[in-house]
Amino acid sequence: MKETRILMGMPVTVEVIGSGPVIQKAIEEVFGYFAYVDQTFSTFKETSEITHINRGLLKPSQYSSDMQEVLALSEKTKQETNGYFDIVTNQETYDPSGLVKGWAINKATSILDNRGFANFYVEAGGDIQVRGHNEEQQPWLVGIKNPFNVKEIVKVVHLAHNEGIATSGSYERGNHIYNPKNRTESLACIVSITVIGANVYEADRFATAAFAMQEQGIHFIEQLPSLEGYAIDTKGMATMTTGFKKYL
Repeated sequence: MKETRILMGMPVTVEVIGSGPVIQKAIEEVFGYFAYVDQTFSTFKETSEITHINRGLLKPSQYSSDMQEVLALSEKTKQETNGYFDIVTNQETYDPSGLVKGWAINKATSILDNRGFANFYVEAGGDIQVRGHNEEQQPWLVGIKNPFNVKEIVKVVHLAHNEGIATSGSYERGNHIYNPKNRTESLACIVSITVIGANVYEADRFATAAFAMQEQGIHFIEQLPSLEGYAIDTKGMATMTTGFKKYL
């Protein structure tokens, strides 16, 4: 059973192998969770918690437990990436979108885990967490888009061990990522970087930081033992980490 809806300003897809009302109910629960995340963390919604925080309408003691968790994880990621991941914007407000998507997918996956489902995937805006196998009893296959022609797939990877995959780039949403160490710098050398990790949360947050690092990003991913990466530059040249080939 597979269904896609627009949530958090992007297509969200849930596929669970099998059919029936129990699966449909679980899928509805996952979509309901994404709607809650959008209402909490969207910087575009007037009524979201993050908007209220950015407007000074809430004190830290009033933050929800999820907000406290995301802000703490964002600070942790900032430290782990030597400052290349930073949710503080040029306007001195919070925008945790570089971490929230992967975090939310990972949390949504837990809903299905807790319901006893073993074979499924959850995708939001191209970032994916898988479990088990697909309908053909094979590993889940995920395509990496050509950043110069998004209708074309340049690589297909198989995720056989319940991993997550995330891509950061400028080719679909424009320049929405910046270098926190030089906020006026044009990130024009690397157009996309895909990261595979033990879960989509890890892949997403480090893909965002690696893209901000540009040419050094793929080398940063190389140094992290639990992650593999694939970067494409403006000339269409690809560079991958040494362990990425095992997914091809």
